[in-house]
Amino acid sequence: MKIFVINGPNLNLLGEREPEIYGNQTLPEIENIITEHAKKLNNVQIEFYQSNHEGEIIDALHSHRECDGIIINAGALTHSSTAISDALQSIDLPAIEVHLSNTNARSEEWRHHSYLSPVCWGVIMGFGHLSYTAALDLLYERLSR
Repeated sequence: MKIFVINGPNLNLLGEREPEIYGNQTLPEIENIITEHAKKLNNVQIEFYQSNHEGEIIDALHSHRECDGIIINAGALTHSSTAISDALQSIDLPAIEVHLSNTNARSEEWRHHSYLSPVCWGVIMGFGHLSYTAALDLLYERLSR
């Protein structure tokens, strides 16, 4: 089973950027947590990707159509990109949208709408790195059936 974990703009700055919102862990530290968690599951491969560019994220989604599932944190593009939504819909894989913070509880109104949620199997937000490991567990459960 192959899961593609994709992270969008500014997530490469985790650990430095607004730690009161996003925590102190860096993206490589979160990727390591996910990798270690995947080792507890049977025959799960994880591939990671991060980009600050919308088109590169779309290209990465297109080139990973052979994967079994997607975990995506598109960052701010969640709230603005119909193109990423279309890409997720076009590859027709179970995808879970994740966020470190609870975007619905954030003060910025624009963070309360997601273009990705309607085309994703589910959404997990507000649990820091546990949002990713919960998404991995849920995808594993679904794909193992």
